[in-house]
Amino acid sequence: MATRLKRLGIVLTILGFAFIAASGYALIKTQEGYNSLSAFSAAQGVELAYNEEGQLVDRGATEGAQAIMALLTDEWGYPVVAAELDPNDPVVNTGSEYMYQMATVAYHTLHGTQTVILSEDFTAPDGTVYTAGTPYEIPVEGRYWADFDRSNPIDAAVRTQAWTGVAHALIAELGVGTVTASALQLGLGLAGLFAGVGFSFALAGLGLVWATRPERLPVTVSRPATVTA
Repeated sequence: MATRLKRLGIVLTILGFAFIAASGYALIKTQEGYNSLSAFSAAQGVELAYNEEGQLVDRGATEGAQAIMALLTDEWGYPVVAAELDPNDPVVNTGSEYMYQMATVAYHTLHGTQTVILSEDFTAPDGTVYTAGTPYEIPVEGRYWADFDRSNPIDAAVRTQAWTGVAHALIAELGVGTVTASALQLGLGLAGLFAGVGFSFALAGLGLVWATRPERLPVTVSRPATVTA
């Protein structure tokens, strides 16, 4: 029985070291991913803006940053990790930073105003007459790409001018960054999981080997009885 337990302990120890080796490999590959993502972000030069107190600002105002954060957390429901917003490292290279930058692009697109000039006169359903050749300042009013009525030439023009290919491309690129950062966090978690399982197996295996080691029995020395004359 002891021999079987010892062999089981050796197997568990080997499996433990295998998991530890796998965790080291996962950690190395994850770190390579982090380094690549950071290098790509640094090459693009996209940084978040902070004031002297370390608060996020948008166009120099904290109110703008708060509105963007509200869009991100309240409307989109994204769980922002405050630790990922580091004023000492403003380069966008974490999941929360990528999502905040995406929300910045979306916020200014949603709350912008577009100058529309029609080629033909148009009467809106509410009776408003838009004259061809006259510039009109039309607010986007928080409308996304799918919220516009394309049969309405005013809406169609605002949608095209507000939600440009550049806006879509920036949001898509930032979304890829968010997914990449999240995947790297998952990789880091898996590395930690592998390490924990490995150490548990190794400890259990070494414990079995130690528990089944041969015991040294104490040696009893018999002394001859003393004869009293």
